[in-house]
Amino acid sequence: MSEKSPTKLVAEYIARAGATSLPPEVALKSRLHLLDTLAAMIDGTKLRAGRQAIAFAVDNGGAPQAGIPGTNVATDAVTAAFAGAMSAHGDETDDSHLGGRFHPGCAVVPAALSVAQLRSASGERFLRAIAAGYDVGARFTMALGFTDPRSGTHSTHCLGANFGASASAGALAGLDEAQCESLLSYATQQASGLPYWERDSDHVEKAFDFGGMGARNGVFAALFVGGGASGVSESLTGRHSYLAAFAENARPEALSEGLGTRFEIMSASIKKWGVGSPIQAVLDSTVSLLETERLCAPDLLRVRVIMPDDRIEIVDGSEMPEVCVQHLVALALADGGLSNSSIRDHARMNDDKVLAIRRLIELVPSRALTEARPARQAIVEIETLGGRKLAKRTRAVLGTPDNPMSEDQVESKALDLISARLGRAKAARLVTAVREIESLSDAGELRKLWQPG
Repeated sequence: MSEKSPTKLVAEYIARAGATSLPPEVALKSRLHLLDTLAAMIDGTKLRAGRQAIAFAVDNGGAPQAGIPGTNVATDAVTAAFAGAMSAHGDETDDSHLGGRFHPGCAVVPAALSVAQLRSASGERFLRAIAAGYDVGARFTMALGFTDPRSGTHSTHCLGANFGASASAGALAGLDEAQCESLLSYATQQASGLPYWERDSDHVEKAFDFGGMGARNGVFAALFVGGGASGVSESLTGRHSYLAAFAENARPEALSEGLGTRFEIMSASIKKWGVGSPIQAVLDSTVSLLETERLCAPDLLRVRVIMPDDRIEIVDGSEMPEVCVQHLVALALADGGLSNSSIRDHARMNDDKVLAIRRLIELVPSRALTEARPARQAIVEIETLGGRKLAKRTRAVLGTPDNPMSEDQVESKALDLISARLGRAKAARLVTAVREIESLSDAGELRKLWQPG
């Protein structure tokens, strides 16, 4: 008897995911990523990408099958997933996965949430589908064998989102193994995304690439196949396939390796700072120096920011404040710290006080930091007019697997983001409901807690 192909193994995993229990530590981590993403979705409704997606849903959406978190809007499941995902990546507060080189939550959670509402899935099944989305999305980018973050023809941020959302939606749509193979075929046909999202200064097309496109594609594929559409088998490997089209150094075994025993959500990071992932360590170092050395802007002579050389171009001089390392360091030093509102404030990029400090900053690429483990370390060196020479190296960023945020820290971050939209009391009830998600007979019960007013 011949071994099963990677396509069949992945299809089987998706079909069984909703009914397969998660280890306690994986269930806890899944709840934290669900809460973190819900907070990003709700907070993102007031940002440009979220506002535009919600307006699109109101004007063009279909039957009220699923609600959009942070709003009173209900629309068809595909459009709800799209709008929720756009809101989730409306800025940079959503989670990330270093090995998979994508932001799983902003696509996986909205896709799962829309189908869970449509199918009245239990909270337990909903949580399992989220974990499955992280598993599949990460493996599908790792299997491409890209040699560095800027190699390959397509963006891993788009591909991981596309397949992760398809898996989470498929796990909740009641598809059997054969249908899940068709699901993968439709997901492969819709796979796309070019990395010119780096040029998006408004965070709208970037939100589409990282979240909205994948969530929309995944829910569409799951519901279309669930409605009886046939699909082609063996779409992942072979002459005309996913790996043939997208891989640099194809690793077909990585598509299914460790499914059910190695849970990729355990390797995902929750951000303390609502900024691009390569900047997290820089801000940890900068704020640490501010807190321990009592620095003030007039005392600064020069600032050196030393970063891994494989990702530095992504955050070097970006027009998006949340993805511009020089701006964020200057902003922190000018204000003595950072807040969600200051990070997102485009006007501060033209603030004379911030610009004066920015001119003192030298950005230095480092191959040694690229090779260092844990990954994404950074060093900030500051020299003052008084002759002090200060330095701080962050080795394990808060929120990464090597230095995870506690449940209390994640809930505190979520409360801060959600309260601004829903008020403190309702935000607290939503946090509690997510903490107890596995006891819900219908995950759609969350909807009454995320509606404003």
